Amino acid sequence: MRAGWLVFLVTAGWLLLVNVRTAVAVERNETRLLMGTSVQIMAQADDDALLFRAMEAAFREMNRLSDMMNHYDPRSVVSEINRQAGVRTVAVPRELMEVLVAAQRMSALSQGAFDITVGALRGWRFRQDDPRLPSMADIRAQLPLVNYRDVVLDGQAGTAWLRHAGMRIDLGGIAKLYILHAGMEVLRRHGIRSAMINGGGDVEVMGGRAGRPWRVGIRHPRREGALLGTLELTDGFVVSSGDYERYFIRDGRRYHHILDPRSGYPAEGPQQVSLVGVELEALNGLSLAVMVRGPAWGRTLFAQRPGVEALIVERDGQAWASPGLAAHYRYTPVAP
Repeated sequence: MRAGWLVFLVTAGWLLLVNVRTAVAVERNETRLLMGTSVQIMAQADDDALLFRAMEAAFREMNRLSDMMNHYDPRSVVSEINRQAGVRTVAVPRELMEVLVAAQRMSALSQGAFDITVGALRGWRFRQDDPRLPSMADIRAQLPLVNYRDVVLDGQAGTAWLRHAGMRIDLGGIAKLYILHAGMEVLRRHGIRSAMINGGGDVEVMGGRAGRPWRVGIRHPRREGALLGTLELTDGFVVSSGDYERYFIRDGRRYHHILDPRSGYPAEGPQQVSLVGVELEALNGLSLAVMVRGPAWGRTLFAQRPGVEALIVERDGQAWASPGLAAHYRYTPVAP
């Protein structure tokens, strides 16, 4: 039997696809400010009321976790850990403990290139209209407080402690993907099987969109509004770190927000690292670690790490793709 006409009705925040004979799907698309960036959920289901409830629940859960892990919020658990540095342990919720344990694993894997204690490096402001660069003396004074080994976790007691007064943790490099994934898990528990969550360029998808894979664009690190390429996938993550997100230029040098824990200054690695895979634990924090350790370390690691594919834009602007990227995903580079 031939399918009937499809009618597309677009209203604020959602898209309704209606077959004149049979209802096909409802698609909702909503964006909210969260974690200092725009977080978008796009999802499909047969039941609009169910879809609405699921998306509301996903946003609530992501908000809850963001409030817990936001070091800018003095009421957060992370802020309490920072206040009690060198003083006492702090009880932490299960979700925060999972993120802290994941951070320690990534720090060990990268030999300290990924380090949440870079929060102690204060005085930077990466705004082009009002930049701030700390003095060399300030950086030298703060560097002894940067050491992931001084984050003491007790999984059985459910506590965290920073050994030295003045230490601070910043989960910006690892909490966001965990929080986005938590939102996706809420959608799954509500019975949603087709969704995409995009948080400031980090994306998780499941299922497809109207019977086709989700299509995710990878932004160009030097051309505003342009893409390096597009990926098609039905499940998994696309994660990017780059020197273009927050930066300023002074005396011809680009100062960006990804700090090297060894020097206290912005990393001098590639322009951008984008990763694709299906396991949160394998990806979370890794793109930032490669930004610090550099592309050679990254290429060696990816050769030994099945399930993680990569696209690296080196300092000279040349792009390198792991051999499995095109083999496992439909990757379409954009012509220069």
